Amino acid sequence: MNTNPAERRKYALVTGGNKGIGFAICQGLLAAEFDVILAARSIENATTAIEKLQSDNIHALVLDVSNDDSIERAAKEYGEKFTHLDVLINNAGIYPDEDVNILTVDRELLDRAMNTNAFGAIRTTQAFLPHLSKATAARVINLSSDLGALDGISTETPSYSLSKLALNGATILLATALKFQKIAVYSMCPGWVRTDMGGSNASRSPAQGADTAIWLATDADLNLSGKFFRDRKQIPF
Repeated sequence: MNTNPAERRKYALVTGGNKGIGFAICQGLLAAEFDVILAARSIENATTAIEKLQSDNIHALVLDVSNDDSIERAAKEYGEKFTHLDVLINNAGIYPDEDVNILTVDRELLDRAMNTNAFGAIRTTQAFLPHLSKATAARVINLSSDLGALDGISTETPSYSLSKLALNGATILLATALKFQKIAVYSMCPGWVRTDMGGSNASRSPAQGADTAIWLATDADLNLSGKFFRDRKQIPF
C-alpha cells in the first residue's frame, strides 16, 4: 500500500522562531531533517528570518501567543497546509521586569507576563492538539527558565518568575492529560543566553540555549514526559 509522502515527513512548529533561541531551534530542527514552521507575530518578522535560513523546508506562520484569535487562525491555517504536527515548541515569551520587584510590580505587568509566557503556551497547545494527535509520538516542549524553578524564583523578576513557575505547572498538567494520547510534554531551561532578552553579557550562545530543545524534539525518552530539563539532564521543578 502506498503512503502519502507528506504523512512520512516530520513537522515542527516553533513559536517566536524569528529570533534568539527560537531562531536557533529552527536551525537545529532543519539540520535534524524536520520541516519547520517558523511562527512569529507578523509575516514580515517570519519572512525576514526565513530568508536568513535559506531552506526549502522552512515555512512561515503568523501567530501571536498572547491573542486567542491569532492562535485559532494559525491552527486553522496550519491544518489547511500540513497533515500533522510532530513537535510543538512553545518558545515565544517576554521578560518585562525592569525596575520592579515583588513589592512594586503592578497587576498589568503580572497579567502581561502570565498571559504570554504561561497562558499562551497552554492555549497554543490546545489549539494545535488536533494536529499533534495525528502524529506518532508527538512532543510539546515548553521553554521555561531556572527563574521559574521553586528554588530559583527571584524577587527581582516577579512577573517572569511567576509566569515560568506557572508554565512548569502547565507542563505537569498537560503531560498528565495527554499521557493516554502518547503525547509527551516537557519543560526546559535554556540557561542564560545572548539574546535580546538575555543581553550581550550572557554566558551562552543561542545554539547552546537551543541544544536541549533539539534533543527533546528528537532523542529524549517519551517516558520522561512531565519533567524539567537543562543541558539534557532532568532538574527539579
